[in-house]
Amino acid sequence: MQQKPSFPDNLTGNYAQDLDILDRALRVRESFDIVGRDLVFAGRQAKLYLIDGFAKDAIMLKIITTLTAIQEGDLEKFPDTKSFSDRYIPYLEVSLETKVSTVVDQVLSGPLALIVQGYPEAIMIDARTYPTRSLQEPDSDRVLRGARDGFVETLVFNTALIRRRIRDPKLAMEILTAGESSHTDIALCYMEDRADLELVQRVKERIGHIKVQGLTMSQESLAEALISSKWRNPFPKTRYTERPDTAAAALLEGRIIILVDNSPSAMILPSGIFDFFREADDYYFPPITGTYLRIIRIVI
Repeated sequence: MQQKPSFPDNLTGNYAQDLDILDRALRVRESFDIVGRDLVFAGRQAKLYLIDGFAKDAIMLKIITTLTAIQEGDLEKFPDTKSFSDRYIPYLEVSLETKVSTVVDQVLSGPLALIVQGYPEAIMIDARTYPTRSLQEPDSDRVLRGARDGFVETLVFNTALIRRRIRDPKLAMEILTAGESSHTDIALCYMEDRADLELVQRVKERIGHIKVQGLTMSQESLAEALISSKWRNPFPKTRYTERPDTAAAALLEGRIIILVDNSPSAMILPSGIFDFFREADDYYFPPITGTYLRIIRIVI
């Protein structure tokens, strides 16, 4: 059985050694879509690690243009990595990392890693973009009234659609990961003043203890690992929606919303048997009309 190569826990601060560690950890030579771009500016060497297809070309060009404009001797005014990044990295989401596994995980998730000779930390630049489809109404959950947008396969876009509807600081969106190989991002959304915080904690603990290689089928894989099925209760334990307005309404009712990256639907917890007779139209029509439609569905 082939053993996985071992790497140091932290970057060494030695430029050549750090490049060798990251080249082997990211398998730059074996993978064509993992790019290692060598740079030279202000008399120093640097290397930029990124995934081809995830990085925004305009932002990369701006960063490289800014770096190459640095004159030799200017870096003496900025002896540490933080002061250098604050001065010469013209972007909002910038962080410093020394842990090798964190640098590798972030690069594989989309952010860029910049290693500069003379600085011990890696500069992480979250300038990623994902291929996505347009925000259109889901075919399986259309309404006669209301919004015509729906969730897509990009997690950040889905959380923004909910934030647009609930502008309350008590809306919490915690980021979790699951899958030893996939490292799939999971967003746990709830209202702090309305949700059952004990249930929220139990859900977080169960997600943290999931031992799977990857969530290849997104929420279905998560539901199988998260919720144990019992023969005496054959009904579904979770409800799904592809509409951000329905998810926002469920949050205001005290429910928990789980969003999984690469999935255009949201998981709603907890759910009862009568929740499956509800549709998005019930929120937009008057109570009598909505109740009438719900009774017809139950009878059918």
